[in-house]
Amino acid sequence: MRTDERITRAMGELLRRQGYAATGINALARAAEAPTGSLYHHFRGGKREIAAAALRETGAVYIQLLPLLLDPYEDLAEGIEAAFAQAGENMRDTGWLNMCPVGSVTAEVATVEPELRAVSAEVMADWLAKGADYFAARGLRAEAAREFAQAVLVAMEGAFVMARGLRTQEPFRAAGRSLAAHVRTLVRDQDAAVRD
Repeated sequence: MRTDERITRAMGELLRRQGYAATGINALARAAEAPTGSLYHHFRGGKREIAAAALRETGAVYIQLLPLLLDPYEDLAEGIEAAFAQAGENMRDTGWLNMCPVGSVTAEVATVEPELRAVSAEVMADWLAKGADYFAARGLRAEAAREFAQAVLVAMEGAFVMARGLRTQEPFRAAGRSLAAHVRTLVRDQDAAVRD
């Protein structure tokens, strides 16, 4: 793996576990197994530039989880519930550290790091567009697909925060059950409209 890739991935992991402010350059260099000078060689903008690259990279990886987790389920509602349950288990198994780096950084520095807020917004807009496309391909009408994609993203980000604070998987389970019920209603209403 190239040095710049190691740096970006290490930053993504540190942002996921501890956030932006708590991630120092020296800790990043250790995590990336790279000399401090190489961080600035590859990313002249320093910590902020590395964080922006990490947010884009992790954002691109995270949206790929949508089909990976849901495609095995013919019933979309069943898949949603299972995906949220799995996220809760993963969070528990990491000692409640497995946050979404995009959500964490956005909440932490949106007002003091406008460049990182803009990168987070870019990633979230991409998630929303790709999520809407995915749910439309799974049979939801375009407007419902976009709204459902947004509900999934909001629920997932909120579940991360609540699960970390409360040290329980229940926010993920509750969100999964609610979204499963919602998508069942959307599908049922669409089917009824087609029959009428």
